[in-house]
Amino acid sequence: MRLANTVIAAALACTVALPVSATARPALRDVPEIENTLFAVAIADAIRDRCDDISPRVLRALNTLRKIKAQANDLGYSDDEIRAYVESDTEKARMRAKGEKFLAQNGVSYDKPETFCTFGRAEIAKSSAIGVLLRAK
Repeated sequence: MRLANTVIAAALACTVALPVSATARPALRDVPEIENTLFAVAIADAIRDRCDDISPRVLRALNTLRKIKAQANDLGYSDDEIRAYVESDTEKARMRAKGEKFLAQNGVSYDKPETFCTFGRAEIAKSSAIGVLLRAK
């Protein structure tokens, strides 16, 4: 019995000491605090790009991006993994499709640029995650 307890204790010690492997972590898109924040930045960027009456809060956006990078690093993702996620054509296309769907559900139409302004001003008024990244001119 004593030998069994020693073996179990040794096995547990080894397990605790092992680093979490990359395969044990979810994809960055599946980490809500990363995905949702990047999504807000992407939507804010689309709004400021299509509405001349709204400008970006550049320093706030850069600070937000630094924070989520630090969060990802704290979760064990390397800078290379983060860069690969952000620069991935597949992820960009997925985020674009998600954004287009979200905007359409909120009455925003690419055929009507004024809808970007209306939505952007509403987000600014709410001080939402999107709105805090924008400023009405």
